[in-house]
Amino acid sequence: MYVWARFIHMMATATRRGPYRSGEESRFAFRCLPTDIDFNGHMNNARYLMLADIGRIDIFQRSGMIRLRRDRGWAPMMGGVQIAFMREIKLWRRFELVSTIETWDGVQVVGRHRFLFEDGTVAAIAFTTAGVYDLRQRSFVPFEEVMRASGIRAERREPTDAERIFVESHAALRTLAKGQADGRSP
Repeated sequence: MYVWARFIHMMATATRRGPYRSGEESRFAFRCLPTDIDFNGHMNNARYLMLADIGRIDIFQRSGMIRLRRDRGWAPMMGGVQIAFMREIKLWRRFELVSTIETWDGVQVVGRHRFLFEDGTVAAIAFTTAGVYDLRQRSFVPFEEVMRASGIRAERREPTDAERIFVESHAALRTLAKGQADGRSP
């Protein structure tokens, strides 16, 4: 089940949080609910990714990228995700989701989602890769162009070692998947 109530809350409060500016974080406080847990009594691994959607869409909404979907036919599209679980989030435990745009290269943008306990301990961290797809032109839009169209002024920075490793791993997995889709053995 998708996190619709949390999604609606995020959309309804986006204006109150103000426009997204380069380098800022999207922050949401949550509590692990009975609908979030698996049979081990802690947050289900899929729920982390659904909640990461909330942070990512918050950035897209507050930066004006959602408006670009309507105006230009540009749609944000996920490319991949890698997540590391450090500490379990048990039923009723409070935690915070902190989402950021880290860097970009060409048409690919790297995001980060941290799941933090109240004392700052990291429960999980996820890196994502995404792009903005032009539905009319049937191609991805260079992220510099997306930033300009959104009115966000920012300089691209070189990826950290962790981000570089993630991007390389993601590219290798995509190559493997394409080979299997074409009927070739890995």
